Amino acid sequence: MGAAADKGPPDERSAVAGAIGGAAVYSARVAARVWRGPLEAAAEELLATPEVKRALDRTLSGPLPEELGQLLVRHRVVERVTRELVTSGELERAVEATLASPQSKEMLDRVLASDAMKQALERVLAGPEVRSALASHTASFADEVVGDVRRAATGLDAELSLRMRRSAHTQFAGVASRGVALVVDALAIVLGTAVVGGAASLVAAVVGGVKPEWLAQTLLSAATIAIAVGYFTLFWKAAGQTPGMALMGVRVLSSRADGRLTGWQALCRTVGLALAIVPCFLGFVPALFDRRRRALPDYLAGTEVVYDDA
Repeated sequence: MGAAADKGPPDERSAVAGAIGGAAVYSARVAARVWRGPLEAAAEELLATPEVKRALDRTLSGPLPEELGQLLVRHRVVERVTRELVTSGELERAVEATLASPQSKEMLDRVLASDAMKQALERVLAGPEVRSALASHTASFADEVVGDVRRAATGLDAELSLRMRRSAHTQFAGVASRGVALVVDALAIVLGTAVVGGAASLVAAVVGGVKPEWLAQTLLSAATIAIAVGYFTLFWKAAGQTPGMALMGVRVLSSRADGRLTGWQALCRTVGLALAIVPCFLGFVPALFDRRRRALPDYLAGTEVVYDDA
């Protein structure tokens, strides 16, 4: 009875134990605060001693670091920790918080605005590797576009050719391929005429202009005709194809053994081209029915237009 009375009820004992524990924890915290500074100073002093430095140096120069690294790799510690961080989303949140911090943005701005970054970018962009890659990419893209246009025009040639529609393949170019080539050549002639007209206007402005105005218009028209005639005649005589025909992969062949056009044939074909265009391009209608897809210029000059890969 006396012992039970001394121990007291369970609630009282719990309260007393809690008070004693709280006092102990509080005392430990107070002691930790009081001794924190001296303990840190003592630890720093201990680590700064030559004996400790020599011991750490021997430890790090021995096989322990390598063995520790091998253990980390063998047990995939880094991989497991990274997977856990990724799965829990902690890694993503840490990266987002780091990138969104003002310090990161300020550092990135300083790096981008630095002279070293500008010089590095200039060296990289001006390097032969980048230029070669850009040139190769541009050339391949242009080749793909031109190839697609050629294939589409060749297919349209077969559809428009009423006489040869059932034929699986023919070496003679149709009106679609030749029409696209003619458009390209017309653009080249317009560009050349603009350059010549600009130069003539500059000279006329220096000398006070060409009077009367009808004379200036006549001279400009004559220059345009001369450029067009010279363009087609020279290219057909020298190369057998204009730049537009080269782009579309077609060329003009003569009935001669070597297939090259004479100067007279090239000039006759140029005149025939003008005559075929003037009546609303009706001079190209025979190419829809002719077995060799010849139009009016081909009949006049004794030529035919074929695909380069024929």
